[in-house]
Amino acid sequence: MLFDFSGTLMRIEPAQRWVRAVAEEAGLALSEADIELRAQALIDAGAWYGAYPTRIPEYLAEIYESRDLDEPHHRACYSGLIRESGWPWPELVEPLYERSNAAEAWLPYPDALETLREAKDRGLATAVISNISFDIRPHLKHSGLLELLDAVVLSYEVGLIKPDPAIFQLACDELGVPPESAVMVGDHAADGGGSVLGITTYFVDLVPVEERPDALIRVLREVTAS
Repeated sequence: MLFDFSGTLMRIEPAQRWVRAVAEEAGLALSEADIELRAQALIDAGAWYGAYPTRIPEYLAEIYESRDLDEPHHRACYSGLIRESGWPWPELVEPLYERSNAAEAWLPYPDALETLREAKDRGLATAVISNISFDIRPHLKHSGLLELLDAVVLSYEVGLIKPDPAIFQLACDELGVPPESAVMVGDHAADGGGSVLGITTYFVDLVPVEERPDALIRVLREVTAS
């Protein structure tokens, strides 16, 4: 059983909490209205990982496409998007970017732990496949998920990006299972890239963690009942 990371097993903290954490760490006193304003500007610019940009500035277009293949491209891309949002504190661009990648800034969906535990109890091999440019193992460990996974396949480590079927094949090879025996759970069209190999894909809604309490466990039980 294969899982996407961002938006499937875990999700980045709300943008308001993101801004508040960085501002407080810097000793910056912002009103709730200011926090909301800055958070919305970051969302609109696509600088917050939970949203996709509606427009990519031309100078960022090339690195945006390759952002999940290495850390320098990712840092340049998202630091640029932070600046594009009108973020008024240049000295806090890097702290804001770093906060996005911190384990404490990522929240598990309510049923993520239960789902992986039940999958393990049922004898299923499990892996995460993620388009990402930083190591998410500390994030998974922080939430108790890492020890329940048999493999973690990250785009920047393997040089492949979903929907390329090769990354799905790689994950299946690591688990020692044929693709036609695997299922993928994700929240984005790219997560369906393994379908050409015979992998069955299930999609869950990309919503805040508090709004999706049991989608993962329901997928697992549907899979194991069939």
